[in-house]
Amino acid sequence: MKPLYLYHLSRLVKARIKLSQNLLLTLGLSLGLGLFACSSNAADEVSTNSSDIERGAYLMKIGDCVACHTAVGGRELTGGLPFETPFGAVYSTNITSDKDTGIGKYSYDEFFDAMHHGVGVNGNLYPAMPYTSYSLLSDEDTKAIYAYLMSTKPIKQANLDNDVSFPFNVRFGLKAWNLIAHDAEKFAPKKDKSEPWNRGNYLVNALGHCGECHTPRDSLFAMEQDKHFQGAVIEGLEASDITPAELNRQNWTHDDLKSLFTEGYSRKGTVFGGMYPVVYHSFSHLTDADMHAVSSYLLDTDETVAAKALTFNGHQRELPGYNLYMGYCAGCHSQNGEGRPNVAPAMAGNATLDKASPHNVVAVMLKGIKSQHYNTTTSFYAMPGYADELSDEQLKDLTNYLRVTWSNQPGDVDVDTIHDLKEVIFEHD
Repeated sequence: MKPLYLYHLSRLVKARIKLSQNLLLTLGLSLGLGLFACSSNAADEVSTNSSDIERGAYLMKIGDCVACHTAVGGRELTGGLPFETPFGAVYSTNITSDKDTGIGKYSYDEFFDAMHHGVGVNGNLYPAMPYTSYSLLSDEDTKAIYAYLMSTKPIKQANLDNDVSFPFNVRFGLKAWNLIAHDAEKFAPKKDKSEPWNRGNYLVNALGHCGECHTPRDSLFAMEQDKHFQGAVIEGLEASDITPAELNRQNWTHDDLKSLFTEGYSRKGTVFGGMYPVVYHSFSHLTDADMHAVSSYLLDTDETVAAKALTFNGHQRELPGYNLYMGYCAGCHSQNGEGRPNVAPAMAGNATLDKASPHNVVAVMLKGIKSQHYNTTTSFYAMPGYADELSDEQLKDLTNYLRVTWSNQPGDVDVDTIHDLKEVIFEHD
C-alpha cells in the first residue's frame, strides 16, 4: 500500500482546476491518500488454521502493506506514517487486530469490500490504497490475508487525524470515480500462457500492484491500460518502463531480476527511491518458485535468457564530461565503471543509463541516493547529491558522458532538457 500518487495528484489538480462542472471538480479534488477506518460491526468467523495464517502472512508481505502502515521508528502495522500532499498531511492507519484503533472489528465482508471495491465502513477509500489492483485477488487469498491480520497482536495506537482542508477532504466524488475508472474484475489466467507466467501475472498485477506506479494515468487519474507498464513519473523519479520489450532490449535475465528483487542489486544496477522499500519489505520474501514466476511474466518467457557482455564503449577523454566523471564519480564507481561491492553499483550495463529518458540519471546526480541495507552481506553507501555543486551545463556534460560511455543511448541531452527535468524533479521539494 504505497504512496504512489503525490506527483500525479498535483498535475491532475492543476489540469482540472479550471473546470467549472461540479462533478469533475469533485472528482479532481477528492483524490488523496486514505486507508482503513475502524468498524463497529461484529467480526465474522475468521480462520484460525495455522496454514491459512502463514499463507496470509506471506501474501501480505508480497502485497507490501508494512511499508505504508508503519511509521519511521514505529511499531509494525500501527500506522502513523505521514504523506505530505499539496493539500495537507495524510496519515496511514492502524491495521493491527486491535478492536478500538485497528481493524479488529472488521467483518470479512467489510474487509473484502475495502480490498476489492475501495469502500470502507466509513465511506469510500482514496485510491492510494491500491484496491484497483487488489480487486484481482482471489477470494481464497483475501481470506488468508484477513486471517493473518486478525491474528496479529492487537496494538492500541490511535490513528492520527488527517490535516487536509476542504474540498480535498470530500470523498463523495470517489463514488463516481469508481463507476468510471474502476472495474473490479477478478483475475483470469490466460490459457495460451504457462502456469509460471500466469502465476507471475497474478503476483505482479494483483499482490505486487506494480502497475500503480509503472503505468501512466489519464486525465481522471485512472491507469491507462493500453500503456500498461510503460512508466510514469512519481515524486520526481521515473518509475521505469518494465514492459517485456524494454526489459529484453536491456538484456535483463531471470538471474538479474532475481538478484535485484532479493538483494536490491544486480549486474544491471541497484534499486532506489520507492523501489527500495518494495524490495526490502516485499519482493525479497518471494519463494524461489514465485520469483521465477515473476521474472517469467516480466520477461514474457520461461526459457533461459543469455546474458550479454556489459556495455563499456571506452573513455573519450576529449569530451567535457570525462573530467567530471573522474572528479565526482570514479572514486566510488571506479575508473572504468566497474563499481565497488557494497559501495556503489557498476556503470557498465547499468539499466538507468540505458533508458531512453535521462530523467533518473539527472535525478540521482541532483538528489543522491540514501544508504541502503538489505542483509548482513549486502549494503550500499549513500550517494551525495550535487544540486548545489554542478551547473546545468556540467549536468548536461556528465549525463551525456555516462550515456555514451556505458550505454547504447546517444549523448544528445541539451541544457534545456536539464532545466525542464529539474523543474519536475524538484516540484515537490
